[in-house]
Amino acid sequence: MNRELEYMFVECARVWIPDAEEVWKSAELTKDYKSGDASLQLMLEDGTNIEHKLDPKTKNLPYLRNPDILVGENDLTALSYLHEPAVLHNLKVRFIDSKLIYTYCGIVLVAINPYETLPIYGSDIINAYSGQNMGDMDPHIFAVAEEAYKQMARDERNQSIIVSGESGAGKTVSAKYAMRYFATVSGSASEANVEEKVLASNPIMEAIGNAKTTRNDNSSRFGKYIEIGFDNRFRIIGANMRTYLLEKSRVVFQADEERNYHIFYQLCASAHLPEFKNLKLSSANDFLYTRQGRSPVIDGVDDTKELSTTRNAFTLLGINESYQMGLFQVLAAILHLGNVEIKDRDSDSSVIPPNNRHLTAFCDLVGVTYPDMSQWLCHRKLKTATETYVKPLPRLQATNARDALSKHIYAKLFNWIVEHVNKALITNVKQHSFIGVLDIYGFETFEINSFEQFCINYANEKLQQQFNMHVFKLEQEEYMKEQIPWTLIDFYDNQPCINLIEAKMGILDLLDEECKMPKGSDDSWAQKLYNTHLKTCSLFEKPRMSNRAFIIQHFADKVEYQCDGFLEKNKDTVNEEQINVLKASKFDLLVELFQDEQKATSPTGQVPGTGGRTRLSVKPDKSRDSKSKEHKKTVGCQFRNSLQMLMDTLNATTPHYVRCIKPNDFKLAFSFDPKRAVQQLRACGVLETIRISAAGFPSRWTYQEFFSRYRVLMKQKDVLPDKKLTCKNVLEKLVQDQDKYQFGKTKIFFRAGQVAYLEKLRADKLRAACIRIQKTIRCWLARKKYLRKRSAAITIQRFTRGYQARCLAKFMRRTQAATVIQKYQRMYVERKRYRQKQAAALVMQTILRAYMARQKYQALLREHKAVIIQKYIRGWLARCWYKRCLLSIVYLQCCMRRMKARRELKKLKIEARSVEHFKKLNKGMENKIMQLQRKVDEQNKENRSINEKLAGLENSYTVESEKLRGELSRLRGVEEDAKSKGSQVMSLLEELERLRKELSATQQEKKTIEDWAQKYRDEMEKMVSELKDQNGTLKKDKDDLNRLIQEQSQQMTEKMARVIVEETQQLETDLNEERSRYQNLLTEHLRLEEKYDDLKEAMALSSNVSKPGHRRTDSTHSSNESEYTYNSEYAELEEGSRAAEDVTRGMDTSLTLKLQKRLTELEQEKQSLRNELENKEEQFQRARARDDAEFKKARGAELEYESLKRQELESENKKLKHDLAEMRKSLLGDAATGAGAPGSPAYKVLLDQLNASCEELDVRKEEVLILRSQLVSQKEAMHHKDEKETMTEPSVYADDVNKLKDADELKQAYIGVKDTNRLLEHQLQTQRRTYDNEVEVLRGELQNVKEENNRQQQLLAQNLQLPPEARIEASLQHEITRLTNENLELMADDPTASREARVTILRRMVDLMEQLEKQDRTIRKLKKQLKVYSKRIGEMGAGQAEGQTSPGQMVDEPIHPVNIPRREKDFQGMLEYKKEDELKLVKNLILELKPRGVAVNLIPGLPAYILFMCLRHADYVNDDQKVRTLLTSTINSIKKILKKRGDDFETVSFWLANTCRFLHCLKQYSGDEAFMKHNTQRQNEHSLSNFDLAEYRQVISDLAIQIYQQLIKCMENILQPMIVSGMLEHETIQGVSGVKPTGLRKRTSSIADEGTYTLDSILRQLSAFHSTMCQHGTDPELIKQVVKQQFYIIGAVTLNNLLLRKDMCSWSKGMQIRYNVSQLEEWLRDKGLMTCGAKETLEPLIQAAQLLQVKKKTDEDAEAICSMCQALTTAQIVKVLNLYTPVNEFEERVSVAFIRTIQTRLRDRCESPQLLMDTKMIYPVTFPFNPSSLALETIQIPSSLNLGFLTRV
Repeated sequence: MNRELEYMFVECARVWIPDAEEVWKSAELTKDYKSGDASLQLMLEDGTNIEHKLDPKTKNLPYLRNPDILVGENDLTALSYLHEPAVLHNLKVRFIDSKLIYTYCGIVLVAINPYETLPIYGSDIINAYSGQNMGDMDPHIFAVAEEAYKQMARDERNQSIIVSGESGAGKTVSAKYAMRYFATVSGSASEANVEEKVLASNPIMEAIGNAKTTRNDNSSRFGKYIEIGFDNRFRIIGANMRTYLLEKSRVVFQADEERNYHIFYQLCASAHLPEFKNLKLSSANDFLYTRQGRSPVIDGVDDTKELSTTRNAFTLLGINESYQMGLFQVLAAILHLGNVEIKDRDSDSSVIPPNNRHLTAFCDLVGVTYPDMSQWLCHRKLKTATETYVKPLPRLQATNARDALSKHIYAKLFNWIVEHVNKALITNVKQHSFIGVLDIYGFETFEINSFEQFCINYANEKLQQQFNMHVFKLEQEEYMKEQIPWTLIDFYDNQPCINLIEAKMGILDLLDEECKMPKGSDDSWAQKLYNTHLKTCSLFEKPRMSNRAFIIQHFADKVEYQCDGFLEKNKDTVNEEQINVLKASKFDLLVELFQDEQKATSPTGQVPGTGGRTRLSVKPDKSRDSKSKEHKKTVGCQFRNSLQMLMDTLNATTPHYVRCIKPNDFKLAFSFDPKRAVQQLRACGVLETIRISAAGFPSRWTYQEFFSRYRVLMKQKDVLPDKKLTCKNVLEKLVQDQDKYQFGKTKIFFRAGQVAYLEKLRADKLRAACIRIQKTIRCWLARKKYLRKRSAAITIQRFTRGYQARCLAKFMRRTQAATVIQKYQRMYVERKRYRQKQAAALVMQTILRAYMARQKYQALLREHKAVIIQKYIRGWLARCWYKRCLLSIVYLQCCMRRMKARRELKKLKIEARSVEHFKKLNKGMENKIMQLQRKVDEQNKENRSINEKLAGLENSYTVESEKLRGELSRLRGVEEDAKSKGSQVMSLLEELERLRKELSATQQEKKTIEDWAQKYRDEMEKMVSELKDQNGTLKKDKDDLNRLIQEQSQQMTEKMARVIVEETQQLETDLNEERSRYQNLLTEHLRLEEKYDDLKEAMALSSNVSKPGHRRTDSTHSSNESEYTYNSEYAELEEGSRAAEDVTRGMDTSLTLKLQKRLTELEQEKQSLRNELENKEEQFQRARARDDAEFKKARGAELEYESLKRQELESENKKLKHDLAEMRKSLLGDAATGAGAPGSPAYKVLLDQLNASCEELDVRKEEVLILRSQLVSQKEAMHHKDEKETMTEPSVYADDVNKLKDADELKQAYIGVKDTNRLLEHQLQTQRRTYDNEVEVLRGELQNVKEENNRQQQLLAQNLQLPPEARIEASLQHEITRLTNENLELMADDPTASREARVTILRRMVDLMEQLEKQDRTIRKLKKQLKVYSKRIGEMGAGQAEGQTSPGQMVDEPIHPVNIPRREKDFQGMLEYKKEDELKLVKNLILELKPRGVAVNLIPGLPAYILFMCLRHADYVNDDQKVRTLLTSTINSIKKILKKRGDDFETVSFWLANTCRFLHCLKQYSGDEAFMKHNTQRQNEHSLSNFDLAEYRQVISDLAIQIYQQLIKCMENILQPMIVSGMLEHETIQGVSGVKPTGLRKRTSSIADEGTYTLDSILRQLSAFHSTMCQHGTDPELIKQVVKQQFYIIGAVTLNNLLLRKDMCSWSKGMQIRYNVSQLEEWLRDKGLMTCGAKETLEPLIQAAQLLQVKKKTDEDAEAICSMCQALTTAQIVKVLNLYTPVNEFEERVSVAFIRTIQTRLRDRCESPQLLMDTKMIYPVTFPFNPSSLALETIQIPSSLNLGFLTRV
């Protein structure tokens, strides 16, 4: 032992030390403890170092802390160290950090009041706990209720749930939720809504028995024990309530911050209601009994609404309105009585002033006289043996008497209400068992404790004794079952304290004795207590400073009681004369309150049932021996007797304990006060339970769990095949003290602390292994790093040396190359320098010589130009003056024009702001630019022409100048000669002057033209540049606007696309919701049908009334078949209804009305759905009609053209027939005279017609070619139009969408687009089918034409072999024979067929024209031959006629008859049966059919095919009655077989597949084009011809939905037991999960035993489901929906259990779940079902598993979690984080701050606050049309079906 202590108390070990504020404080050892040390060196959590002194006497060491992995356990007994600080810390961690209010402590459920509404009591939570073992789920009040319910059903033993705790701890709420659980899970045995009545009693009892105290806003001021009765099927049949010790003093007195009973404040708050006017009430502050606490209002509570709830509860329990008003009248009278003011008359008497309005109101309300009541409120009657005296009362005594009367009236009213509540809850059904719920006050101790606290603590002493004995008994049973040596455990026995109170001469006996004394007082009673018990009982003490109090040492604490008021409260006396006045009241209810219990009447008019169990008394016996004595028994005696009855009841039941803890005194949400919690834990017995468990062997492990957990402590040689022996050997080595453990049959029992010791050994072993692994890994990493560096260094050296060698070689090559370059460079420089010098010398010489020549030339030229300059200067000055004037004028004009242009520009800018103007301007500017460009080009052309003229003038001038120079030189040369000729010189000079003038004029003109051209060119360039700038600006603006428009269009398109997608998703969601709602209504309808059938069967059994001729059940009549019944069944229905009326007279009318109302609602809803469907169809038809009209308009011209062509062809056909008739007439008329010989008139007519036919043939051929080309072009145009519409549709649609302004228009547009798409698709399919049919017809006709062509060719060949004169006659004979055969065939048919044949012929004529192209050569040959024959016939003589055969003779020859082949009559795919064989058909094919044999041996869906073939024959013979009876019998039989064998998966799957196949057959052969597009021609011939069964298709579709839902429920029942075990508990990957220590509430082991479900079990079951459905021929799409629903159930159940099981929320379990999910996905992949949506249903489970495995520390982790867990709600994420529990010490818990961060990040999510997934949710099912390729005529009926009476047709 010392070795273990030294091993545990080492450095870093954590311990608990006492603390004044926190009760217990955690500390850590800083130094190892050695045996004999007097103190411990500790460090607190805040870092403070302290020295903890050990007790020198006991040397007790402080309590050790449990390992972190055990903190927060569901069961306190799972803690290794069981002591007070461990319990307190575990509760605090669960309550504050994990927000878990429930914790197990062995058999006790500890419930801490959160002072906040939590979402953990919904129906989903109830369903999750239903059927679960108590240890398999997290602690909850529902788990305790389920355990009680299960033990009642299993052990056939009554149960009790004992809920205790002090005021404000939540006892009433816990009891309420327990009763709600029973009401929800069990239901009721009848339709009387007993469970609702049981729950309805809660608001009534809370109103009259609960009040606000300083500790609780809804504190129960009485104790109650409710027995909920069950029948032999464990359904609620009734309830009974007992009450204990109502706190009557609260009626007349309340402390500060407290209230009276709620009912008084509810009445005052509702005083304004009309029905309460006569009560004369007002505000609660106006009445003495409701204002003393000065807190009339509770925050968050509306008393008016609470009263409405109370009244509704009264009504539900059968207390009618008049009785309710009577109760409220009595309550109001009590309030008025409290306000009656009593004044002193003198010192010994008192008086009530006359006309006191409150007393008047009291008398009016209770129906008594004012004088009598005022008299006996202030007086008292005293009786002696001989006389009677009336004694006046002082004011104080009179006031006390008034208050006593008020309390007495309220107590009577309380008991009356309880009695009648019990009457409403009891039934005549025999009770088989019951579950009692005890809601009783906990241990109380206040500063001033009186008689009420004494009784309460006395009751708790009795309950604690019963609790201790039960715990002790369970421990003993466990040890005996495991065959553990039993040793007595010392536990606190409170029997001495009970004896002190209730034994002979005990406190209660002495109190009763003192009450009987004439002058008994509280002081004398206290002295008797001191004298009797002070020296004899150690539990009784006397306070030092008081003689009017006493102290009792209770099991929880010492309590000091004040003796004042004990006698008065024990007597509970009331003035007898006041009671007599009330008994004389005219108010019936008040008189009834004071009558004996046996004479009380029921407000509901019901007599208490005699059947069932005997009810225990609700009220204490208050019968009187004589009228002089008001009470026989004291309150203490009554309470002791009722308490003993309660203990007898509890001892006869199996108890379940709920201990409610109040965490703080300030009602703060999730605030934990350790001091208050420890006080209550001590008081409620939780610590005593811990102490009893710790005294024995609290830790218990199975051998398998121990082996799995501590396998790491074993060596390989220690592991034996026998795990039990292995565990024994290991424990003997690990734990030396044999007393620390015991080996049972199936478990190992450990003393307290041993599991922590083993955990430390395990942790040390794992830590050593981790260190070894780390060492090896680090060595490997270091060596790997060294080798990597060494390799890198060698590589670097190799590359460096290579680089250096390359650098040296490169340097050497460069040196040699440099030498060569220098040599050639120097040579090149010298050669270049020489060449430069040479060239420079030559250049200098050339320049110098040229300079000298130019200087000489310049001198000559300068002299010549000086004269010219003088001349031009003078002209230039004149021109400058002219230009300046001209420029000034032009400048003025420009300024004016600029001013006007700017004004015009401003106007144009204003106008240019609009886009339209901009576009017009742009368009105009472009035109203007083009015009200007054209004008510029013209001007350029003119300039070029002018320049050419100028060039010509310059050339002529130059030539002229040269001439003049030559002439001048010639004249100078002959100057000498000219002097002699003076006259000639003068003339020459004049001529020269004239030429010069002309030259100057020409030059001036040239200059002017050049200036004008330059100016015009500049202006045009400037204008062009400006126009280009403007054009560029406009183009830029245009591009910007186009880009902006495109961006806006793109944005609008994207926006509309998003809106359309959202609308589509919303519409799909709405459609699914509508479909789900409709299918739920079908389910409800089916449930009501079944209930109706059950009730009818029960009535039939009870009444034994025979129903002859009733062949149809009412369920058929109510399941949407009422509208399809036939007239022949009306009489039977009327007979059945009359018989049913006789039977149902004894039924509950409320049930009948309820069923009728429900059926009416269902019918109305069904009718509304149908109306809505019809409206949709009408809208669709209208839209289709509009589209058809538009299509017809578009096709109008085409149809007119076709009709004209058809008329023309018909006229031509008539003409041909007419010609043929004339030919026949001419041939037959002249047959005898030989008129048909060549040259005769008939012969000429024939030749003319043949020639005309040939010409007509050519014309028709051309027309056919034209028609065909037009049709082809029209077809191509239509095709391009469709493509164009398809291509332009998005843009047009986008333009239209831009015009839509709101969501409604978008929705309408979207719906219109959808309808249009459907219509276009339908039209396209129709046209395609028409085209396919026409192609088939054309192919057949083409084949006929080919055959006809072959015959014609053969005939032509034969004719060519004949002599020329016989060829024409043979051709005519063949044509006549052919036409005769066609006429005979047409005449044999009916006119309709004849008309259709004519139309077909017309079509064939058009089509045959196309075939003539192939016979072009043959036609040409025939033309040539006809011409040759006609010539030869014309040349023949008349003499040849005798030797030839006439056509008439040929006609007279017999014509061979035409043989028309007939097909033999084959099987048409119909089955005929007689009406009397219908029952046999249904019996053999449905009721007695074995699905397994059919699925294996026959084709899938065979029954459906057979039924449809029978239905086809009924339709074929047009027998509507037979159709109806067959369909009705089929539907009823399927319902019957499903009701009989609805839990058999194969049966349900088989009939689901056949029902769907039958539905598909009805659609496939309905004749509707939408369902016939995949049919063969033969299948289309088998379509129904006489009846439209669309309405029956809806009925069968509803039936299929019901079968589908039944299939899902059947699968759910099979999968439900497997899911939790296979997905969560089974350890698929062995060794990953570690088993943690468990407490008394053992959980299911994760180690797979025999019979335990595993993941393989689930996969095998899923495969079995899938193979069965495939064998039955279920539609693939339907199988996908079924698999999706299966996976949803698996995911939802698994996630729900994960959210309710703290032990499953760990890292290793997340890995197990992800592996299991991957196996499910692999199964989907193998079956080819990955696209069915099943994987998506597992997404919440996958994300929950990922959440268990991701890091949960930093803000980045929080962000990753928020982005990852999109399929989980915020409540689910927070729940998983709160439940996350490390399995090993190396894992870390999730901090509270991290959880708060997650909540902050997720607070903006809009989602449901529901925690659990709805496991009952079923996805709406659809049945996509799946036509069958199986031909009906090929189906063979096996003889095994016994359907020999069916005849094939």
